[in-house]
Amino acid sequence: LIAGVAGYVAGILTAPKSGKATRKDLKATAQKAKNQAERKLKVAYSQLDDALQRANKALKAAKGSTRLKLAQAVKRAQKAKKKASEALSAFHEGETDEKHLKQALDEAKKAATHLQKYIGSKAVAVKKALRK
Repeated sequence: LIAGVAGYVAGILTAPKSGKATRKDLKATAQKAKNQAERKLKVAYSQLDDALQRANKALKAAKGSTRLKLAQAVKRAQKAKKKASEALSAFHEGETDEKHLKQALDEAKKAATHLQKYIGSKAVAVKKALRK
C-alpha cells in the first residue's frame, strides 16, 4: 500500500504538468480519499447503531454469562459508535484527517463483529456491509 502510494505520488510529481496543476491533482486525490473514508464511516455508524438496537433487545432476554458478555460487547460498541460520531463531527469541522476516520471505522467494524456473536445472522449482514 505504501509503495503504491509512493509510486502514485512519484508519478504525479514527474508528470509533465505545471506545479499548480500537480498540487491541484494531489489535493483532489486527498479530498477524494477523505470523502470515501467519511462515507464508509457513515455506513458503519448506521449499521452499528442498528446492531446496537438489536443487541439491546437481546440483552433483555439473555441470562447468565451470556448476558454479561453481551453487556460488555454492547458497551464496547457504544464507545465505538461515540468515537465514530466524534470523528464525523471533527471531519466536518476540518479538525481531523483520514487516519482518524479510518481508526474510527476499524473500531466500528470490530465492535459489530463482536456483537455478531450474540445477535445472530443479521449481524453477519452488518459485517458484510462494513467490508464494502
